[in-house]
Amino acid sequence: MSPATGDLSRDLTAPLTMFGPDFPFAYDDWLRHPAGLGRVPAERLGAAVAVVGGGVAGLVAAYELMRLGLRPVLYEAGVLGGRMRAVPFPADPGVTAEVGAMRFPLSATTLFHYVDALGLTTSPFPNPLAAHTPSTVVHLHGERRLARTVDDLPPVFREVADAWEKTLLEQAELSVMEDSVRRRDAPLLKAVWNRMVRTMDDQSFYGFLAASPYFRSFRHREIFGQVGFGTGGWDTDFPNSILEVLRVVYTGADQDQVRLVGGTGRLVDGLWTRPAGPGGHWPAGTSLASLHGGRPRPGVRALRRAGDGVEVTAADGVREHYPAVVFTPHVWTLLNRIECDPALLSQAHWTAVERTHYMGASKLFVLTDRPFWLDVDPRTGADVMSMTLTDRAPRGVYLFDEGPDRPGVICLSYTWNDDSLKLATLSDEERLEVLLVRLAEIYPDVDLRGHIIGAPITVTWETEPLFMGAFKANLPGQYRYQRRLFTQFVQDGFPAGQRGFFLAGDDVSWTAGFAEGAVTTALNAVWGVVRHLGGACDPANPGPGDVFDEIAPVLLPEE
Repeated sequence: MSPATGDLSRDLTAPLTMFGPDFPFAYDDWLRHPAGLGRVPAERLGAAVAVVGGGVAGLVAAYELMRLGLRPVLYEAGVLGGRMRAVPFPADPGVTAEVGAMRFPLSATTLFHYVDALGLTTSPFPNPLAAHTPSTVVHLHGERRLARTVDDLPPVFREVADAWEKTLLEQAELSVMEDSVRRRDAPLLKAVWNRMVRTMDDQSFYGFLAASPYFRSFRHREIFGQVGFGTGGWDTDFPNSILEVLRVVYTGADQDQVRLVGGTGRLVDGLWTRPAGPGGHWPAGTSLASLHGGRPRPGVRALRRAGDGVEVTAADGVREHYPAVVFTPHVWTLLNRIECDPALLSQAHWTAVERTHYMGASKLFVLTDRPFWLDVDPRTGADVMSMTLTDRAPRGVYLFDEGPDRPGVICLSYTWNDDSLKLATLSDEERLEVLLVRLAEIYPDVDLRGHIIGAPITVTWETEPLFMGAFKANLPGQYRYQRRLFTQFVQDGFPAGQRGFFLAGDDVSWTAGFAEGAVTTALNAVWGVVRHLGGACDPANPGPGDVFDEIAPVLLPEE
């Protein structure tokens, strides 16, 4: 149930993009500018810079550093892609399960700079009640309802959708915020958002709903939590800061989502193999893959301050000294997986790392012989199975097909936080059995078991050793910690011993869980590295650090 557009007198010609609101810098424009992202001094060309982590943040940082004439050295403990992980089904390796990122809002214009540059194509993601989703089943309190739009559901669902829209319009200044995002009116955006941060920093998502006159009914709050807006139920997000949710709403991140045709692996492989381009320091055809001999360095064991740089010790014991390091894995890995020199960060930054809160998430995928859910039930004339939202164990069921003659893929369950923990201790086979039993209650006449080919593919991100969670989600009162991590790339005022080590990744961003946040913080780090090495942006195309003082996230008092 995406919020409606509201006041139609507003300027709706410009698209919503993930512009701000905390730091309204036009990263997409910065990337497109013919002056490029900057230059490093001639004597620095070819200098090695370590990039820890080969997810999308690490790949983007490494790719742009390479284009600037530096030599990125990429370290990866697992597989390239991080949480952009497409896992092939053993029964048919040509078909994959997207156990990490799988849907991308069109408002993520910085991410789509790379998607478009690589010539990748997209298709609409089958979210609940989306225009391109054939049908949606909402199963709550044992009752099953089939719908194509919210108007096909009982009136109470329309009441809930209207309550959310009115709450946003009247208590969260939706009209002003969306309009300022569309027009990229940074002063207005900052003025309104900074005021909201000051008043809402301590408020949870649930508290925001409960305080609304339109959500006085617990039943309405319960339905909203189970069905939610845009991408499904959000009750597992209720304890988090309302600011986290508003960032998504204002920038259209919950709307118009697509998936990458052929899988997210195409974006990962594309960034790894794409040539730096003509006119730079490197010979024609140079790519990240060629600079690394086809494979990244192994994971990092230790990070130490060494003279005016940082010493990186890899898992194979090899030590290398770098003038700068970009660190992109989840920041929690600095606490236990990597032996990190405390001197690399200030105590305030270490506190922010310690207090970072991560959401848990689980998925289970199965391969089917064909997209049988498109079969029509002769008794009802409806599809035999639909995208499904339920308050039972599966929570969200998503259906993917590449044509009637190809195998189908079902994300049989997509769960978060407490719902994810309910599955975490079960084996893959036990999880599958629990889900099949629950789905049989919703679809008693569908032989789901008979269509499944081979074993399921599962993930629980909170038990993944290199991640320990799906993504950061600030709790009420944690804005200050997030600001410290996001702004760490601007290091002019830092002591010398804390310069040259740059944090990036979606958990450092304001929009964790979205690849856009990973990409934009990677670009922040690129700016920081160039600055640290004595380079600068072209005055015609200033970077995020050059305009930082003008649009910096609001600084809340700590005393």
